[in-house]
Amino acid sequence: MPLPPPWVRRLVLAPAVPLLMLVLVTGLPAIVLVAAFVSPVLPGRLRPLRILLFAIVYLVTESLMLLALAAVWLASGCGRRLGRPHWQAVHYALMRHYLAVLVHTARRTFKLDIAVDDEAAMPTAGAADAAPVVVLSRHAGPGDSFLLVHGLLQRGLRPHIVLKADLQWSPALDVGLNRIPTHFVSRAAPRGSGTAAVAALAGGLRSGDALVIFPEGRNFTPARRRRSIARLEELDRHEDAELARQLRHVLTPRPGGALAALRAAPTADVVFVAHTGLEDLSSVVDLWRGLPMDSQIEIEAWRVTAASLPTGREAAEAWLLAWWRRIDAWILERHGPAAIPDDAVAAVTATGTVPDAPGARPDAASDPAS
Repeated sequence: MPLPPPWVRRLVLAPAVPLLMLVLVTGLPAIVLVAAFVSPVLPGRLRPLRILLFAIVYLVTESLMLLALAAVWLASGCGRRLGRPHWQAVHYALMRHYLAVLVHTARRTFKLDIAVDDEAAMPTAGAADAAPVVVLSRHAGPGDSFLLVHGLLQRGLRPHIVLKADLQWSPALDVGLNRIPTHFVSRAAPRGSGTAAVAALAGGLRSGDALVIFPEGRNFTPARRRRSIARLEELDRHEDAELARQLRHVLTPRPGGALAALRAAPTADVVFVAHTGLEDLSSVVDLWRGLPMDSQIEIEAWRVTAASLPTGREAAEAWLLAWWRRIDAWILERHGPAAIPDDAVAAVTATGTVPDAPGARPDAASDPAS
């Protein structure tokens, strides 16, 4: 379904959220009884009741966020001063509280054990090493976007974000993210416009900023991976197809946006992010059938200093692909031997390291194991 124009989203979708909240709260006793009645016959322990609880918290939080954003708009001179540092800081604070409530509720309601190993990799705003960073993350569903941005905001960082335009269906995200440095990727956008927009975002990075990019461009799914390989074979790009075939739990990264960001922000460090546990949440339908419950989500990050980044387009593309092989190997280690279907992937896992990037200056921070 195509995304409605901004005026429709502001005048129709945004008011619909508090109205839906009122309808849900008004009919809550009957809805709870129905959810309790069907829970024993549906998969997942009390899945309908737990989803209902999260939906209520989400609608309340979304409604309060929209009210707060409206108040900020009025206080900033009906939007005339929204670009000033003070009002940007206000928006980041609102987004930090908004995501904190949703993530906390999700963890408690769905009993999620989220293990994050990134203390040495991710800077904290105000710290001595708080250089701007370009965050390159694996993409496997909308859940990783929320968790990643939440983690950055909790550290006091200011995320500049590259996201799919479809996320603007959420009124609070639509209004809030359009007031801070964000580029929404549209399928109908002219070729090359996305790369230029990413470079513009990166060019404005300063200490305490973090540009978030998902180089795969799309959520990973096994079917999408197979279609990508088949398409490369149809185009007689057999070498690229073989490289894509070796990656089992990630898609081949598209280097355009990531490399444009690094060229535009030569002093920025790079943080690579891998995660597992969100693979079954890649579409709206999956919110029911694949929502992770009573499970563990693992997240790990590695930091590469700006001084150790490769030089030259060819070297940078090889370096990015090598890191994606490392992320794939990390995921395979957590899925167990059953996830290794061929010798090529077994070879990747066996190495356990990322090859030195051609043209890179030796630096301990460039080793993902450090």
